Order: sequence, then structure tokens, then C-alpha cells
Amino acid sequence: MKINDNTLLEGNKVVLVPYNAEHVPRYHEWMKSPELQQLTASEPLTLEQEYDMQRSWREDNDKCTFIILDKQRWADSSVEEEQCMVGDVNIFLTDPTDPTLAELEIMIAEPSHRGKGIGKEVTRMMMSYGVTKLGVQKFEAKIGLNNQVSIAMFKKLHFQEVSACEVFKEVTLGMTVDESVRTRLLEDTDDMKEREYRQTCSNRREQVPQ
Repeated sequence: MKINDNTLLEGNKVVLVPYNAEHVPRYHEWMKSPELQQLTASEPLTLEQEYDMQRSWREDNDKCTFIILDKQRWADSSVEEEQCMVGDVNIFLTDPTDPTLAELEIMIAEPSHRGKGIGKEVTRMMMSYGVTKLGVQKFEAKIGLNNQVSIAMFKKLHFQEVSACEVFKEVTLGMTVDESVRTRLLEDTDDMKEREYRQTCSNRREQVPQ
């Protein structure tokens, strides 16, 4: 989705940036992990296929993807952006007849960054972006039945169980964004800052000691 190709979202612990070709090698290394393949219900891809996937996520109108960066590492301008990567977050507009329905996916790929509240912050940021920029009114999250950590996180964010499928071994959680949910979401992300990605990258490079 091109709407976010120059969008940077800054939170308390994380920075969300568009998924670019420079991120693909690190992402490809993550997805060699059998654990992440299982948690994300993904098949291993070649590096070339991963580049193709990145391009499709950028071009397709039904996918919105951000790479999650560790804000503390990113604040050090001498550290390359790819070295700050900890995961990704996606919105998929899965129903062509209902553009207000979005499926939400989040992956914290780096084990050292799990259990620190990053997933919850990123999910709130992405939901706020989806509501205010994409017109999303209903969210769904499809999660493997064995991924109890992720299920618990979404339930803490007031998602309700919609269905469970033993065949696909996944549960679907959902939330309708009424006025009270929208208000709470915007309050929870009140300190989120939106910046121009390319200008911020340029400023960051200028800070690198020569």
C-alpha cells in the first residue's frame, strides 16, 4: 500500500517505518526460523521471493505494512536502520465488499524484545493508523491456537473471540470500533508522532559522525 510509503510513526518504545527493500535480507533471516514459520503460518521463501513479496506489499492496495524498530537503538544515528529491526505489523483489507474490515497481524521476531509491552504498543499504534488513515471500523486477528501469548495480548486490548477452527488450528478475535473504542484508542496513542520517513532518514544520516 503506497499510502504509508513516506510515513514514520514514533511511539514510546518503537518506531514504525515502511517496509523497504533494504529491510528484506534481515526479514528473510527471521523467516528461516521454524518457530516464526509456525507462529505466522508461513512457508519459507527464497531471498528473491522475499523481495517479490516486499514489492507486492508496497504496491497492493489491500496491504499496509510497517517494520518495527527499537526506538532506543534507532536513536543512535550510527546504528544502521536494519540493525534496529525487531518485527513487523500488517493490516490486510481482506474483504473487497467491505473496505472497513481489516485483519491485523503482528510479529515480534527478535526474542529479546518479547514480553516488554512492545506488541501491545505497536498494535495500538497500527489500529489508530488504520482507523484514522484507512477508515477501518472492524478489526480481526487470526492467531494459532498454540500462540497463547498473542491471544492473551489481543484480549487485553478488548478483542473478543469470534470463532475457533480446529482444522486450521487458529482462533479469530475481533473488535468493532465504536465511538468509545475510537476515543480510547486515540487517547492511548495520544503521544504517537507521525513524521515524513524520507526526511527523517536524511536528518538521521546527517547526524552520523564523519
